[in-house]
Amino acid sequence: MGGLGLALRLRVGRKGYIILPKAVRDVFGIDEGDELIVEIRDGIVLKPAKRGVDIEKLRESLRRHVEKLAGLPSRKEPRPGELAKMYLEEEFEE
Repeated sequence: MGGLGLALRLRVGRKGYIILPKAVRDVFGIDEGDELIVEIRDGIVLKPAKRGVDIEKLRESLRRHVEKLAGLPSRKEPRPGELAKMYLEEEFEE
């Protein structure tokens, strides 16, 4: 992604489902029912089947997100490596 390295740790749920966070779906224009391409190389790569990514839109979305986080009064910066064991899906589990 043009020098914009971003890694997300996702957990595979029952039946093999993976939840893509809404922010990722929005930036890449992925809607319910859309198809993704799964490339198997040294690892697994998911790509939208029908759209390219607008890098400027992605950067702007991430910038707004960082600004929103910076404005939270109870925000605490994680220490390096602290989030390595965290999964985004945990907030959706019941």
